[in-house]
Amino acid sequence: MGLLRQPLLLLARSGAVKRLVTTLPVSAGVVAGYVPGEDDDAAVGATAGLVDDGLKVTLDFLGEDTLDAAQATATVEAYTGLLHALAARGLARHAEVSVKLTAIGLALPDHGPAVALENARVICRAARNAGTTVTLDMEDHTTTDKTLAILRDLRKDFPETGAVLQAYLRRTEADCRALAYEGSRVRLCKGAYHEPESVAFTERIEVDKSFVRCLKVLLAGQGYPMVATHDPRMVEIAASLASRYGRPPGSYEFQMLYGIRPEEQKRLAAAGETVRVYVPYGQEWYGYLMRRLAERPQNLTFFLRSLVSKK
Repeated sequence: MGLLRQPLLLLARSGAVKRLVTTLPVSAGVVAGYVPGEDDDAAVGATAGLVDDGLKVTLDFLGEDTLDAAQATATVEAYTGLLHALAARGLARHAEVSVKLTAIGLALPDHGPAVALENARVICRAARNAGTTVTLDMEDHTTTDKTLAILRDLRKDFPETGAVLQAYLRRTEADCRALAYEGSRVRLCKGAYHEPESVAFTERIEVDKSFVRCLKVLLAGQGYPMVATHDPRMVEIAASLASRYGRPPGSYEFQMLYGIRPEEQKRLAAAGETVRVYVPYGQEWYGYLMRRLAERPQNLTFFLRSLVSKK
């Protein structure tokens, strides 16, 4: 499967292939099942449908690794416009936003972190005014320290700001311990970036073990864990650990991607669990989708399986 990584990354930059994917009826339908559209109307419409099914939502305006200040500003404006639209539809209390710091200036030369922090403040303020929250997405390991530093600064004024930690990084169990305090919202995922063995577990069994260790830290702590996984075993383990640590429903949540195991999302919600769906949208959907498939072989396998079964 690793042999597919480079071809997939090349396809991610191909405008011709993107046009083909979006115009062929079958492939266009597949894409729509995982990315609802490119604009606010599509994102808000998808949110409304999910809320009607008893689900919560977090929305990601796609884009990352921005090296242009104007583009970073445009991304901030996209988020503030989205938050206004959610509030106008009465959806903000059910839907938050997820923000990648490299999309709002972190990678800009000279003053990237300062620009990203100020832009994140603007989005956090708009989210609070709308009646919702922001979660800072985690990216590759080279950005982890900067992301956590910006999180600390943001939480001085916006303590509700969520964090994301990736279980495949060797450092993450310690980061969980540092963030498992009262009021701290932490999304735990396995991780999707292609990382060196020096900083990350590369074997699936080791990643799974780390995920469970981190789950124990977060569920035993005083914060609000957000368990991001589609793995049925991890869902079962998380529910069992929540019971062991006396966690009532509503003191933690499950998170899954839009279009992945939607029936399981609704089943968990019907059973009393809080379930939040991660909804990516925007014009950068094609590169996003192809990179997610390229970053880890399991992503492609899972994607192909999900085309056959939506369970």
